[in-house]
Parts: sequence; C-alpha cells; structure tokens
Amino acid sequence: MITLEWLARADSGRDRERAYGRKYFVMVYILLGDGFETAEALVPADLMRRAGIKVSLVGVDGKRVVSGQGIAVEADVTIQEVNFEDLELLMLPGGLGGVDVIAKSIPAITLIQKCAEAGKWVTAICAAPTILAHQGLLDRRNAIVYPGMEEDMYSAIVNVGKKIVRDGRFITAQAAGSSFEFGLKMIEVLRGEDAAEQVRQSVHYND
Repeated sequence: MITLEWLARADSGRDRERAYGRKYFVMVYILLGDGFETAEALVPADLMRRAGIKVSLVGVDGKRVVSGQGIAVEADVTIQEVNFEDLELLMLPGGLGGVDVIAKSIPAITLIQKCAEAGKWVTAICAAPTILAHQGLLDRRNAIVYPGMEEDMYSAIVNVGKKIVRDGRFITAQAAGSSFEFGLKMIEVLRGEDAAEQVRQSVHYND
C-alpha cells in the first residue's frame, strides 16, 4: 500500500527542515473516498510535503481507500480523527467515485461547511468543486471544474479554460493534468511564492 511516508522517502525530514527552516507549521487534510483520482490526491500531497507542510490523508469511510485506478492507500486518519483546531487547509480530490463518497458523507459535508465558516482554506479539483457548489459555498464566486460539468456548478462563475482559480479562501482546479499547478498553488498560499518556486525547481516542473 502507498502511504505518505513512502511518497516522502526520498525527501527526508532533516532535508526539509534545513531547506525551509521549520519542519511543519500548518496542517492540510485531504479527504479520500473509494474511487478518488490518484494523481489529484497524491501529487499535491507529495509537493506540499516537500515544502515542509504536514499533510494527512483522511479516509472518509475507513483508513483503507482504493483509488479509481485501483491503487490502495492507507489513510493517516479517519474523518472522525481530524483535528479541526490544527486544520489550515482542507483539500478535496476528484474522481467520480470519491466525490460521490464525500458528497454522501454527513461528517465530510459538516467538516467542509465548518471550514468555510471558520475562514479556513478549502480547495477542490476536477469534479470535487461541484460538492462546494452544491453546498452554496461558491455562489457568485469564480471557480473552475472538470470540462462538461459546468452546469453542476450552479451560481458559481465558471472560468472556462482556466487550470487554477482562486477566489478568497477557495481554490479550484480543472482536472488531473492540473495536479502539479494545484499543489504548487496551495504551497504558495500557505508558505509563499518563494517556497512554491523552490519546490517547482526541485522537481523540475515546467508548466
């Protein structure tokens, strides 16, 4: 099974601490349900870990979660174990199966709404922005969603053709192909442009 420890194996905590000063200072939680899009969850998780951000994968229906591509992941915590006080950013990956699991989970929806009310960062990619739209969180806000799902965004202002859209404390991204930009944008808002650029260069990513 893939864990974040496996993803971060080549990038030791000592190296991150030396590069960024403080090893961690914010907590990101990524909600996972069976059928989630692998790249949309794990690429941003990997990039944020490289920036010294503490990231926890959250199993909505238990710790063992299987992606839409058949990759089994052991989540770090269940949704009942999320520490809201430490939470700085909540991320929702796409994948229709995973999105459906999140949308039907009362604890997940409650957490999303609580984050929005508290002014915490809420981010979503691919089909996941529709969850935010259905909760009224993107009303009259700029956003993006997987092409063809624009009508499911209700009163959101869909920025067709954009890969990443930020409006206030919400960040939305288009699809799996935007996973690197999505991860880097979250690093930017949490740790600054310099940190995002440093990670971009370290993985030799050119958009």
